Amino acid sequence: MSVFLYTGGLGLVRKSGVGQAILHQEALLEQAGIPTVERWRTPSQVIHINTVFPRSVLAALRARLTGKKVVYYGHSTMEDFRCSFRGSNLLAPLFRRWILFCYSLGDVVLTPTEYSKALLKSYGLRRPIHSISNGIDTAFFAPSAARGRAFRTRYGLGRDEKVVVSVGHTIQRKGILDFIQLARWMPEVRFLWFGYTNPELLPRAVREAMEDTPENLSFPGFLEREALRDAYCGTDAFVFLSHEETEGIVVLEALACGVPTVLRDIPVYDGWLEQGRDVYKVRDLEEAVVTVSGLLQKTLPDLTAAGRAAAERRSFRAVAERLRAIYRREGLLELAETPAISSRRPPLPHAAKIGQ
Repeated sequence: MSVFLYTGGLGLVRKSGVGQAILHQEALLEQAGIPTVERWRTPSQVIHINTVFPRSVLAALRARLTGKKVVYYGHSTMEDFRCSFRGSNLLAPLFRRWILFCYSLGDVVLTPTEYSKALLKSYGLRRPIHSISNGIDTAFFAPSAARGRAFRTRYGLGRDEKVVVSVGHTIQRKGILDFIQLARWMPEVRFLWFGYTNPELLPRAVREAMEDTPENLSFPGFLEREALRDAYCGTDAFVFLSHEETEGIVVLEALACGVPTVLRDIPVYDGWLEQGRDVYKVRDLEEAVVTVSGLLQKTLPDLTAAGRAAAERRSFRAVAERLRAIYRREGLLELAETPAISSRRPPLPHAAKIGQ
């Protein structure tokens, strides 16, 4: 019994959360003791599909015609398509219809959170839907003072200089406009945003805002996962003001690295990240300034241990166990024929190719 992890279109999404999720699934399947194959012609019983491109639809149809079970990952929603690229708001209703068609090709649909599961159900999706985290490699993403120092040296940051980091596509949905304003209101702090989006895909308002940034804000671009880990370890606070997510892999990465984390208070975090216990949540920019200032001045309680524990609850080992349970429940594989959960952290062979 084996799984074919379909990677068509990976080149288009490799710097997004979907690309990172595909990488994670390879590791999760190995840790869960579920064999994988790399080619169509190699016998397999299940196919994982993560993207919603036309080629992905053809892959799902081909799988069904050849008797394979289709596990479709519901990473995208209409809500997180909005406020992303030029024309996305106009196209959002059509995008909802398209992804509903795509996900309906799955025998089972997996989606990262109970929040995204509820959204897919509200669309009228009539397939078994399970919420399962994308997972986080808590052995790789972990606190390290040495990595933090390397990051600060690389970017010319003083040991006592206060630094705030955010990560993601430079799109409005991710909170880029608010992050720019936050930097403008806190000129004594260095702000860095790691991530890249082709400016031609961005609305004019975002392009103009990024061209008129304060001197204390920098956009160094996309980082591979090793350098990104160093950045988490070397920052004083991770601030992620995204308006909409289906989970937020970068949030898990930051928490795993023991970074004080400030999030916009949106429904996706309900039930697994608690305000004042694991993270700090803010409703607007005014609250963000107060909270970030409190963290930098160390007048707010340190939540990093609880944040790290929250990431551990979504570690590869924990998620691999849930994946096996879903496979068993849906009858996708005879798991009695596969080994038990591995205690060894699986390698990530494509780590240098896939990032946020």
